[in-house]
Amino acid sequence: MPDILIQYGPEIWRSIGQTFIMVGVSILAAVLLGLPAGTVLFLCRKGQLLENRAVFSTLNLLVNIIRSFPFLLLVVFLIPFTRLIVGTAIGTTAATIPLAIIAIAHYSRLVEQSLLDVPKGVIEAAVSMGASIREIVFKFLYVEARSGLVLGLTTSIISFISYSTIMGVVGGGGIGDFAIRYGYQQFRTDLMMVMIIIMVILVQLVQFTGTTAARILDKR
Repeated sequence: MPDILIQYGPEIWRSIGQTFIMVGVSILAAVLLGLPAGTVLFLCRKGQLLENRAVFSTLNLLVNIIRSFPFLLLVVFLIPFTRLIVGTAIGTTAATIPLAIIAIAHYSRLVEQSLLDVPKGVIEAAVSMGASIREIVFKFLYVEARSGLVLGLTTSIISFISYSTIMGVVGGGGIGDFAIRYGYQQFRTDLMMVMIIIMVILVQLVQFTGTTAARILDKR
């Protein structure tokens, strides 16, 4: 292992950096767009504060379609859209587009489920106190569901790491792509195992951090 790290050190660090970029953009998209989308799904469903069948059905269908796509096919399907957005369909930057889209759909569904776990009494109490929709969302729903939201984001991040291994298809690089190109295709099982170990350590760190944060935030 030390010999491998010395020989392939720069390439390994580059692949880790590429994975961090792809996953980082995915996390940003999940929080900035997936969280609001999941909140809208919750608020517009039947029996909720902003019940709206048209909005809920449209957004729900869109989320289901994106999540039902095999990720590799989604990457290929989005190549024209990716080229339109970033000017190219190849490279780490281009790889962030399909990852961001799947991140939004994936996390929005987990947000919706977390908000559904909030007791109805909390919402009723907020309404009785004259709270606005914004206040209900930020001061009641998100506060009550914060542990579930963190666990959902943790699960999503681990999925994003897994999805990032496929991005070698469009030249996105990353740990998984490096393991396949330099390990599997060159019959370097030892090198492939090193990359797998790095991936496992990364996932364990994410899981430990997310679980610990959720436990601290859970005041029930």
